[in-house]
Amino acid sequence: MTLSNTDRAEAVRHLVHPRSIAVIGASADLGKINGRPLKHLLEKGYAGRILPVNPKYREIAGLACFPCIEELPEAADLAIVAVPAAEVIPAIEALARRGIRAAVVFSSGFGEMGAEGRALEDALAQRARDCGVVLCGPNCLGFVNAFEQVYATFSQYADGETGPGPIAFVTQSGAFGTAIAALVRQRGLGLGYFINTGNEADLGFCELMSSVVEDPRIRVAAGYLEGLEDGAALVRLAQRCQALGKPLVLTKVGRMASGVRAAASHTGALAVEDAVFDAVIRQYGVLRARNEEQMLDMLEALSQPRAAAGPGLGIATQSGGAGVMMADRAEEMGLAVPELAPATRARLAEVMPAFGALGNPVDVTGQFVARPELLSESVVALLEDPGVHVGIVWLQLMTAHVDTLVRIFGEIQARTTKPFLVCWVAAPEEALRRLRALGIVVYGAGERAVEAAAALVRWHAFRQRSAGVPAEALPLPARLPEGLVEGVQPTVQATEWLRAAGVPMAPVTLARDADEAVALWRTAGGPVALKIESPDITHKTEVGGVLLKRNDEAAVREGFAELMRRAAEAQPAARLSGVVVQGMAGGHVELVLGVQRDLVFGTVVMVGIGGVLVEVLKDVSFRRAPFDADEGLRMLGELRMGALLDGVRGQSAVDRQAIARMLAGLSQWAAAQQDRLAELDLNPVLVGPEGPLAVDCVMVLRDPRAG
Repeated sequence: MTLSNTDRAEAVRHLVHPRSIAVIGASADLGKINGRPLKHLLEKGYAGRILPVNPKYREIAGLACFPCIEELPEAADLAIVAVPAAEVIPAIEALARRGIRAAVVFSSGFGEMGAEGRALEDALAQRARDCGVVLCGPNCLGFVNAFEQVYATFSQYADGETGPGPIAFVTQSGAFGTAIAALVRQRGLGLGYFINTGNEADLGFCELMSSVVEDPRIRVAAGYLEGLEDGAALVRLAQRCQALGKPLVLTKVGRMASGVRAAASHTGALAVEDAVFDAVIRQYGVLRARNEEQMLDMLEALSQPRAAAGPGLGIATQSGGAGVMMADRAEEMGLAVPELAPATRARLAEVMPAFGALGNPVDVTGQFVARPELLSESVVALLEDPGVHVGIVWLQLMTAHVDTLVRIFGEIQARTTKPFLVCWVAAPEEALRRLRALGIVVYGAGERAVEAAAALVRWHAFRQRSAGVPAEALPLPARLPEGLVEGVQPTVQATEWLRAAGVPMAPVTLARDADEAVALWRTAGGPVALKIESPDITHKTEVGGVLLKRNDEAAVREGFAELMRRAAEAQPAARLSGVVVQGMAGGHVELVLGVQRDLVFGTVVMVGIGGVLVEVLKDVSFRRAPFDADEGLRMLGELRMGALLDGVRGQSAVDRQAIARMLAGLSQWAAAQQDRLAELDLNPVLVGPEGPLAVDCVMVLRDPRAG
């Protein structure tokens, strides 16, 4: 009885918001793993019915205990399964017979134990699907719904204060996730939900987060990932978070794992797992934190209700050096530290001491201790400047002035509407506690405050730009015809398909012998490039398979023979179709554009600085297809050597918009062929005064039945 999507969503809702909970394998020892959920549910005041199940006991902690699942007096909304691994599948079957549709499985001994455990986990997942039971786990700590005092967990996190807060946190790691949850509590932020997904035999990160993020009491979603299989689900989650106006912050480990494999295209070689993951989540507005501390810094800033409506950062500081350091970091993070408007400078001049600084950063000096209005008036003036969208106030120590400073920051908060962050180095604990109680965000280091401000800015910028037509709604070109042979496609055919889709491609023709090559050169009416054509030679330059600027009959004839000879010597088994003849194209910038089928996210498009060194430079940017020209412009903006597009050493700037349109068109064509297209490389794409033009193409198709 596999659940429909609607029934499954209802089962997940019951799992997270149960009105009654059965504890299978409950222990009278409330210190054991199978006793701790009872302890937490009772101590924290869970209002629903608790139903322990264990044939050893008739009563546990004053609760009637039932000998087996079949004798439960009602079909509980949720079952906590804490029995040995060998007993889990029979327990799930019994739950289904009793009408219980949701379970959290603590039990270990599954996929984490090797091949035998993996087989048992696969059997558990299949049996649960057949029975219509949704599973969180196995091998998980369970979860906490702090709003309704649901403690379906044995985690140490539940031992302390777990008052609800505006953050939903879902983690694939139990121990590390617990550590992050403890740090959240230490900062006084509060988790509305804490969920550990364990082995994810059934319910995964995205499905569980998609459920809890709908709660109107949640303002921010946060996750810790160790792996991801369903990229489309993550994209849907990100889009839903955006629609709800709730930022999603992720920390994912394995950033440096290459995942490089042999590939026919540069795109395939460069599309390593983390590079694609990072690009795609940025495309859909997900904020990525490097580690747990940066995640908490972002969550603290994003949990406060004020939005940063632009990139302008205003800095008020007690130290000129700290101001310069933060301004430097702001530039690295893509923030602006704008000059202040004349009216703002005039306001500052009225209150600032003569030796203070009226620019941005504003150096208020230590005089504000004697004149508190100096700090409050300066920061208010700074935040009211039209070029400033978020502020940071930096100070240090001030142990003897906690009362004064808390009052000043409270006054600033009351008089302003823009977000401002406090960086208080070596702040007294009392100051941290009192400011956070007022809803004022506090950090202990300047660069951390700047990075948190950048997260606020990026989230608001994404919300502004995503208000238009979603990329998925863009019209897609026609699909490729059926019956094509998989593998590397003939250059002439691949070029025709792309030109028909509006992708700028230089015309190409195939010569099967030297006479044909000469005839094609005459037709071209000028110098030509000659390129070996073979389905077995995709990187032509590596076998000396490209000759340029041939412009007389002898040179063309000799070139044809030379290319055929070189190819045969380099790869004797290669099938040689002939030589492609192509008129020479101009352009002073070389790019590479490509498409790769990613195992997680599907069709992804790449752009980078091209030429033969593309895999050495690795100056590339990725996006999930399809997307529009604005997204293409953002891709170009991410290239480290993007200044080449704007003209260097006397060269003229090229048309970024034209390149962005080419990227968008390629992405839409690739999305239409997503079940057929394995890899595509356009390298080089020459860009000159008349726009971009791809002069070489490697296209690899796959059998759509391959999955």
